[in-house]
Amino acid sequence: MEGQPIVVKRVKKVVHGAHGGSWKVAFADFVTALMAFFMVMWLTSSTTPEQKAAISKYFNDPYGVGSNTAAGEGAGGASTNMIPASGQLGTASSVIQLEAAKENPDDTETPNETMAKAIEQQRLEELKSELQNEIRASQALAPFKDQLLIDITPEGLRIQIVDKENRPMFAMGSSTLESYTRAILRELAGTIAKVPNRISISGHTDSTPFLSNAGYSNWELSSDRANAARRELLSGGLPENKVARVVGVSSSIPYDKTNSLNPINRRINIIVMTKEAEEAALKSEEATAPKRQ
Repeated sequence: MEGQPIVVKRVKKVVHGAHGGSWKVAFADFVTALMAFFMVMWLTSSTTPEQKAAISKYFNDPYGVGSNTAAGEGAGGASTNMIPASGQLGTASSVIQLEAAKENPDDTETPNETMAKAIEQQRLEELKSELQNEIRASQALAPFKDQLLIDITPEGLRIQIVDKENRPMFAMGSSTLESYTRAILRELAGTIAKVPNRISISGHTDSTPFLSNAGYSNWELSSDRANAARRELLSGGLPENKVARVVGVSSSIPYDKTNSLNPINRRINIIVMTKEAEEAALKSEEATAPKRQ
């Protein structure tokens, strides 16, 4: 056996690194994704249906919003931040405002006028949503939710307080408010006062003739009731300069056009007017005012 070669095998050990820390990157990505998920959940739970619809439109058409604006700004220099800067009504994002403006373009308007109208429309939508939420949540208003009708018209946000068969707003044939009607008006006053828009108040009756030998008719009754509502709104905190017009229209504009005797025709209408409607009303008054000699 002498002379046989001896083979020595040496194992070369390779020292591996600690995987370059790749697991940390993966974990950081996971945490970021989780945070983004909870942010989305929080945002969707704290936005109104109108804001959700506008956000959806934005992500479906991201380049249709402010494509020619400076970085960080929308039309007219407004911020494109999706989150309002404060809790006041009327501070909705420019994305929502621009979407509203795009849906109703007017070639005769300047961009600033279009933006102003969009902002005002969004403010009224927010006011409508807040009022509806308050009616559902308020112990004072909830029993009368079927007598509070809220919608948006070309003039602005309309709040109608209507009579019910066994629950009238006023004493029979009088402008004296029932106690629950006073509570309703005072509850509404605080919310309406949050927006800068002025309001108009109109009183309506049904077509039942008012029996009086002194010439007092449904015209006077509807006017007196509208003024009674105005006084109660002021008592509830509405500034006096917010009231632009108070009128009584008797039974000339029935809610139920098929039955002029329906109790629902006896109502008080409060309209949170758009700027355009307010200006039109003032111009109409100026046009009919007697000229000074």
